[in-house]
Amino acid sequence: MGNDEQFLALRSRRERILAGGGPSRVKKQHDAGKLTARERIELLLDSGSFQEENVFVSHRNAGFGLDKQELPGDGVVTGHGHVDGRLVFVYSQDFTVAGGSLGEMHALKIAHVQDLALKYGAPIISISDSGGARIQEGIDSLTGYARIFYRNTISSGVIPQISLIAGPCAGGAVYSPGIMDFVVMTNQARMFITGPKVIQSVTGEEVTDEELGGLAVHAEKSGNVHLAAVDDKEAIRLIRELLSYLPANNSEDAPVAHTDDPVDRSTAEIADIIPAEANKPYDVRKVIGSLADEGKFFELAQDFAKSMCVGFTRMGGQVVGVVANQSRSMAGVLDIDSSDKGARFVRFCDAFNIPLLTLVDVGGYLPGIDQEHGGIIRHGAKLLYAFSECTVPKVTVILRKAYGGAYIAMSCRDLGADFVFALPSAEIAVMGADAAAQIIFAKEISEAADPEETRRTLIADYKEKLYNPYVAAERGLVDDVLEPAQLRGRIIRSFRAAVNKREERPVRKHGNIPL
Repeated sequence: MGNDEQFLALRSRRERILAGGGPSRVKKQHDAGKLTARERIELLLDSGSFQEENVFVSHRNAGFGLDKQELPGDGVVTGHGHVDGRLVFVYSQDFTVAGGSLGEMHALKIAHVQDLALKYGAPIISISDSGGARIQEGIDSLTGYARIFYRNTISSGVIPQISLIAGPCAGGAVYSPGIMDFVVMTNQARMFITGPKVIQSVTGEEVTDEELGGLAVHAEKSGNVHLAAVDDKEAIRLIRELLSYLPANNSEDAPVAHTDDPVDRSTAEIADIIPAEANKPYDVRKVIGSLADEGKFFELAQDFAKSMCVGFTRMGGQVVGVVANQSRSMAGVLDIDSSDKGARFVRFCDAFNIPLLTLVDVGGYLPGIDQEHGGIIRHGAKLLYAFSECTVPKVTVILRKAYGGAYIAMSCRDLGADFVFALPSAEIAVMGADAAAQIIFAKEISEAADPEETRRTLIADYKEKLYNPYVAAERGLVDDVLEPAQLRGRIIRSFRAAVNKREERPVRKHGNIPL
């Protein structure tokens, strides 16, 4: 065979692989509102930067009719490229080829790019669109999943791992996204361990795919999804934006951006955002926007555990992770879900050298039988553990209420906060004044000629003596009480002072967070 014939044979083979499942299946994919595996990669990466790996890999199992099937690329496209000039690795399951089912060689292709991403210290993005395990391959499919999960775990805290759920993701496949750092999901996707038909046959419960594992379920109820998107294009835009806040790996810092926003810009408007009345709600995202460069805040999991607000912003060009109580939802109290949400985010920032800003306005932990029986003690302890373990620079600002154990959990000085500031409106106490007065002054109130007037007088006295930030400041638990206008400049300068922070911890294999 001459060179020309060899080249023609190579090109023909490559064209068959690039065509995936063929025109009819590609059309079906588009009709379902989805891009193909290769279209997603091309949209995600900088133009012309994609370098494919293991192009010609194919299945080698011959049983149950597989010997008669040609599966281009074995149903997954893998390789590397750049996002805004920065190296990333990617794999994208091809639903047009055997429903994107995962077999032995499919999994080996994924494991290979996982190994390369870890070796080269670059983020990895997975795009899931698969019917699940390739049943015809039996144990080889299960072994493939195990290889992927193991690498997800070994890479955790070393390189950022982002998962896009762009189609079906069922059975064992869900555990890879479950281990990864951030999950983005589209309206066209479904994610569940056990499908509706199996559930009905086992439990008798009837449920649709969407009700069981649709976008709204995971974005609002389960908390499995951090970013919700209407379609592939929006999801990929969100991933590109998310990557702009993240370092390539745990030995680097997040990229610093140029900003024309002055460090000492006044944030006096915060005084108007936060109501004087301690029980009146406001949107803490407006406070974050006031503090942030150009007012930009990239929020995560915004529809789950709404009493806790987490996400990334920049201050003075530096990426900062923000953890804030959201008084618009349940008065910003901590509960099982918000504790989990905050702890997970804090641990990510700590793993990847991203300093943390904590904005406190919390009246305590949510009371109730369901919370107690659901394990609020264990879940609430996760947030305490995460902040205590965290060694990145930490700045805490007490905006308004800071009561009881929730004050401690929100990165107080004794949990390791480097700088703690408070607004003059801050209330730092064991509990609310009304409840405290009923306990402390119960006898005086009950024996008074006018119990109600006595109660009001004693509450006012209690507030004057203890309900202010100055008691904490006198004890060195608050570094300074600031006017709202001063916050941005003071926070940025504090982070810059702590840029070379080092903390020595006892030698150990790892701690035992109360999971």
